[in-house]
Amino acid sequence: TFSLGTEPSVNWNAENYVAYCFHSVEGFSKIGKYTGNGSATEGPFIYTGFRPDWILIKALSGAENWVIYDTARDTYNELDSVLYANSSNAEFSGTTVNTDALSNGFKPRDTWSAINGSGTTYIYMAFAENPFKYSNAR
Repeated sequence: TFSLGTEPSVNWNAENYVAYCFHSVEGFSKIGKYTGNGSATEGPFIYTGFRPDWILIKALSGAENWVIYDTARDTYNELDSVLYANSSNAEFSGTTVNTDALSNGFKPRDTWSAINGSGTTYIYMAFAENPFKYSNAR
């Protein structure tokens, strides 16, 4: 359970709200947090237990965008095409937004403050490319 508290921006009288609640499911999804290290080449490794197909990242502090990576648009590493979940802007690509989708997790590869600021805490959601523990078994 969770509580809205009394803050008007999330619990105003006579207003409707939606809460999206997620949890990790082994072999399908991983929801968690990590701390950035600010490295341009060796960002923190985030273990998911699967190769992620879709990743959403958000810095807990500051006004950074909600960043989305996926392997449908970038079929190999480094993933460098991002969408912003909180914006209607078009896809953005660049050399400073790189992240690797690995066989068992993901790793930011740049100092971009939206994914790997030194000492910054991030929340993330990742969904598997091939869901469930033995998805390739016959």
